[in-house]
Amino acid sequence: MQKITPFLWFDGQAEEAMNYYVSIFKNSKVKQVVRFGDSGPGPKGSVMTVNFELNGQEFVGLNGGPGFPFTNAVSFVVSCESQEEVDHYWDKLSAGGQVIQCGWLKDKFGLPWQIVPTAFWQMIKSADAAQRDRVMRAMFQMTKFDIAALQKAYDGK
Repeated sequence: MQKITPFLWFDGQAEEAMNYYVSIFKNSKVKQVVRFGDSGPGPKGSVMTVNFELNGQEFVGLNGGPGFPFTNAVSFVVSCESQEEVDHYWDKLSAGGQVIQCGWLKDKFGLPWQIVPTAFWQMIKSADAAQRDRVMRAMFQMTKFDIAALQKAYDGK
């Protein structure tokens, strides 16, 4: 059992969100759905909590009501090895949601995600300040990350 598990508060869509996320990420699975009983507070038989794994990372979702919507103060970063992977997660997670800037999006449930190529992390670790600055300037012009454009900026072309 992992020590820290993200606990996501949904307004009635926990099971739908879980199934959506599990369909997007490889090595993912539904682990458990717990329903309200006679003592509530939700209607008997409706989903109270869900437990699932995305690529081995455990999550819990709660149908807690409208009281606590997601904000950009907390997001999940998906590290991608290729443009194909960036495109996959970007296209799937942004569908019905909102694209922001610099690899950020909100999915159709309002949950913030960052879809970031691992190459970006390597480029901004460069000892060359000019390379880092060019990459950052290029990134600020993007919504979805474009690895080729980042590489071009990194190379000074």
